[in-house]
Amino acid sequence: MINPAIISQGPGEPFQEGDLEVPELGPHDLLVEVQAVSMNPIDTKRRRLAAPGSVLGWDAVGVVREFGSQVVGFKEGQEVFYAGQVDRPGSNQRFHAVDARIVAPKPHSLSVEQAAAMPLTSLTAWESLFSKLKLQPNSTGTLVVVGAAGGVGSVLVQLAKQLTRVTVIALASREKSADWLRELGADHVVNYKDEDYVQQVKDLAPEGVDYIFSSRTPGRQEFFLEVLRPFGEIVCIDEADGIDLNAFKAKAITWHWESMFSRPVGGWDVAYQGEVLRKVAAMLDSGELRHTLTKVVQPINAANIGAAHEEIAQGQTVGKIVISGWE
Repeated sequence: MINPAIISQGPGEPFQEGDLEVPELGPHDLLVEVQAVSMNPIDTKRRRLAAPGSVLGWDAVGVVREFGSQVVGFKEGQEVFYAGQVDRPGSNQRFHAVDARIVAPKPHSLSVEQAAAMPLTSLTAWESLFSKLKLQPNSTGTLVVVGAAGGVGSVLVQLAKQLTRVTVIALASREKSADWLRELGADHVVNYKDEDYVQQVKDLAPEGVDYIFSSRTPGRQEFFLEVLRPFGEIVCIDEADGIDLNAFKAKAITWHWESMFSRPVGGWDVAYQGEVLRKVAAMLDSGELRHTLTKVVQPINAANIGAAHEEIAQGQTVGKIVISGWE
């Protein structure tokens, strides 16, 4: 069986198309025939680190074709969605092996493209809010979302409004982004390019912000320190380059790191992610959660994967880019 794949040739080199062996399955694995993939910042970061010949991609929707000896709860021909893990070959290949414990049935009300936009960002947002900040249905206070119009932020704003009682202040720099965030339920949108944006946030939370989620952290140390109340909390999903964590000690601020790949790579409570994706699928099907797809490109080939990487690297995307279908 031919397994077409989009293969990375290393930093700065164009992607190439090639044929790989169909992967062998471990006891917990599914073999999924991939229908659509979506792009995330992790794709561009891993491209800079991956050895030539690597297959990237960490979001997918596809159809189950085979399963390992210990897999339960799935059947051949079933449509599924998942985010995979960074220590295994990625989903930019037609036939992909993935641990069934981090997979869930695709939301039945969504197209394959809409569903492909959701797994990684939903898992990251969910873990940030409920595993790290430990928010509950009755949680109140104020949450500032930095990078709110991106893939993770677009889901996190919705989850915070649907599943907690917190007030959400979203940071955005363009009217297009601001409109998008208001549609998703943000209580307030502040333009971080305004000279007085820090004061705007302080006016909205005079006693200090309780929580900050950040996907665009470098250069924001003074902002964090100024708007957070004593004993406030930050959850960060990118690199904190140039941030002095010791500066947060005086206000006893808690700093959390979030990486949704930590569970499957470390083998810690792996099935949690499959359970979360089932909850996310139910919210999508009920209309409580809105998909964040904003752009579809076809087919899955080297040129389209490369172009999507370039667009993601510019840091101006709203929502998610999905590439679907094989030539």
